[in-house]
Amino acid sequence: MTSPPEIPGVAAVFDHVAMAAPRIRDLLPIYHDLLGGRMLHGGDNTRVGYRALQLEYPGRGKIELMEPLPGSTFFDRFFARIGGGGMHHVTLKVDDIEATLRAVRAAGYTPASVFLDDPDWRELFLHPKETSGVLIQLAQAREEWQPIALAEVLAGRGVGGTGVPSP
Repeated sequence: MTSPPEIPGVAAVFDHVAMAAPRIRDLLPIYHDLLGGRMLHGGDNTRVGYRALQLEYPGRGKIELMEPLPGSTFFDRFFARIGGGGMHHVTLKVDDIEATLRAVRAAGYTPASVFLDDPDWRELFLHPKETSGVLIQLAQAREEWQPIALAEVLAGRGVGGTGVPSP
């Protein structure tokens, strides 16, 4: 049996699936308690308007849990479309986001958003209309996350924390 031909493109590596809900606390019974996800890191993105934390599972698989910050409209359209919560995006990591952006465009895709200003986290998104219904995040990141307790993130004291506890 012969191997399939190499397809030129982006050398992306799966990183995580993100689940969004109005409250992270509503996601914890399954992803943390039942399935045994181990807390990795988390914090608030005040620029965009959400709190997130990542759980890791045996084999290094990760799930990110997300909720809107108070007063944020970031997830409004998503919650209206998906019925209150569900899979928000799939993240794949790349070594060179600028080369990835060129490859994405050369392949005929139009990035929905591109953020290249932060040297620690540079990303682009492919819209679900172009990817069979899934928001795809391609990111180049510096992997220097500090461990933090779940209770600290939920209390609003994670990376970039607002100090406002999760509902």
